[in-house]
Amino acid sequence: MRGIKIIGTGMYVPETAADNNWFSTILDTNDEWIYSRTGIRERRISTDKPNYYMAVQAANAAIADSGIDPAEIDLILAATCSPDFFYPALSCLVQHYIGAVNAAAFDINSACTGFINALDTASRFLEDGDYRNILIVASERLAPHCDYTDRTASILFGDGAGAAVVTKGDKPMWSYLSAKGDPFNALYCKVDQSRSNCPLLKEDSEVSKFIDTEAKTHFMQMNGKAVYKFAVDAMNTAVTKVLERAKLIKENIDLYIPHQANARIIEAAVKSLGLPPEKVYVNLENHGNTSSACIPTALAELSQQGRIKDGMTICMVGFGAGLTSGAIVYSQ
Repeated sequence: MRGIKIIGTGMYVPETAADNNWFSTILDTNDEWIYSRTGIRERRISTDKPNYYMAVQAANAAIADSGIDPAEIDLILAATCSPDFFYPALSCLVQHYIGAVNAAAFDINSACTGFINALDTASRFLEDGDYRNILIVASERLAPHCDYTDRTASILFGDGAGAAVVTKGDKPMWSYLSAKGDPFNALYCKVDQSRSNCPLLKEDSEVSKFIDTEAKTHFMQMNGKAVYKFAVDAMNTAVTKVLERAKLIKENIDLYIPHQANARIIEAAVKSLGLPPEKVYVNLENHGNTSSACIPTALAELSQQGRIKDGMTICMVGFGAGLTSGAIVYSQ
């Protein structure tokens, strides 16, 4: 039986808040236009701190909350799609800065589904029996990836990090993971190799078929309509499939924590699934979409508010670039 218990959570958000009124100073937009389409009022921007700094802060908070020593961590899984380095891995930087001297470490990049995939991976390592305490940290610094001349995408994203310390639990956990790679260019951010000085390199004719402008080379690109359709369907499917695997019905779930992509996506999926809105946690009004960090940040906030109780059955669902999706049901 795969089972998990989250024994500590933590989060970090940058100090600088970019509200909708700030966007109206650089783009043809306003608070009403943004909020009505996204449900977002503000998002945090890491103006001068790297991704790994945020990850370390969230990790330290989760470890403190768990009550264990960093040396007791056996494995660190870092979820990110916006690392500061191609290598070393974000997880290795976290290991160094938190003093987890006995931990193995590797990264997972499945964008907004990152925390779900990392938690599923952690449950399998815990089941093996060689690992007792696993730190999962999801951290994203998306501001450098956004094109701030494009109001369709830049208004959505924020920076931040969330973390959880996980051990093996005595109650079963169920998961459903999925990927749909054929529409990958609905949401992507290309590795910019334009600075290479290798004289043998030529323009990649395959990639240039759809990456044909400076903006597409340097910044995140999103087909809003395609992503919206995928996200609603993916959340619907992932929740339905994981409940089937758990042999549960939607009424058995005490709390739903969706990826915080867009309030309209969440509302449409909640309506389609017939979920009671009071059981669905939404916090993107003050955070925006922080990709893989959304769900662990929500977990940390809920824990701080005393809203996660022992015995609760929780469903977490993520969806994002790849295109990837997944859901987990577990009892705390």
